[in-house]
Amino acid sequence: MEFPSQIKQQSCMDCLSGKSLGFEIRMAFQPIIDWQTRQVAGYEALVRGPLGEGAGWVFERINEQNKYYFDQACRVKAIETASKLGLDKMLSINFLPNAVYNPETCIRATIEAADMFGFDIRNIMFEVTESEQIVDHKKLLKIFDSYAKRGFITAIDDFGSGYADLSWLESLRPRVLKLDMGLIRDINQHPAKQQLVADVQKLCLDMGTEVLAEGIEHQAELDYLAGVGIRYFQGYYFARPALEQLIRTDEIAALQ
Repeated sequence: MEFPSQIKQQSCMDCLSGKSLGFEIRMAFQPIIDWQTRQVAGYEALVRGPLGEGAGWVFERINEQNKYYFDQACRVKAIETASKLGLDKMLSINFLPNAVYNPETCIRATIEAADMFGFDIRNIMFEVTESEQIVDHKKLLKIFDSYAKRGFITAIDDFGSGYADLSWLESLRPRVLKLDMGLIRDINQHPAKQQLVADVQKLCLDMGTEVLAEGIEHQAELDYLAGVGIRYFQGYYFARPALEQLIRTDEIAALQ
C-alpha cells in the first residue's frame, strides 16, 4: 500500500513530541517469564493514557485519521521508556498492521529510536495487536518478512481467539506464538482446549516457533501448561503491568 499523501511520515522526534497524535501516551510493562530458568525473559509494553488511564481510554481516541501516528508513537515511546528504565532484555511491542502503509517506510522511526536510545533491535519483538483483526494476510506476511530480515522478532498475539487458524500460522511462521487467554483459562479442566494446544505445539515445534501462554491467572493453569512443555508465560499470576516500571525477577512471588 502506498503511503497516503495526507499522512505526514513520522520521525522519532515527531513521535516523541506527540503533536501528530494529539495527546500524550505512556507505557506500562508486564514481565514475560521463562519458567525453565525462573527468570524474567522480557517485557510487553502496554499503552496507557497521560494520567495512567487504561488501554481502553486510549483506543477510544484512535481512528482512521490518527492510527498511523498512534502506531508510530507507541513504538518509539516503548523504546524510549524501556531504555530509560535500563531494559536489556526482550521488549515486546504491539503494532497495528492496518496502520503500516509500507513496511520499509513505517519502520524508520523505530530504527531511529533504537539508535537514539541505544536499544538493540534484536531484542525488539513486534506482535500483532489484539485490537485489530487481520483482513489482509498477504500484507501481514510482507510486514513479517520485512521485520524478520531486519533482525526483529515477530509474534502472533491472541492465537485461539477466533481470527487465526493453523494454515495461516504456517504461512506466517512467526518466531513466537502467544496463546490467547481465553484458550488458557481453566485449560486443566478442558480436554478440547488441551487438544488444540497440543496441535499448535506440534506445528510450532516443526516450524521452530516458540509458544508463550498469556493470561495465566491460576497455579493449575501454569502447572498443566508447564507439564506439557510450554516454557514462556505471562499473566496476572506473575505480575500485573506496572506503569513506567520493570518488575524484576526477585519481586515476583511465583518465581521465589
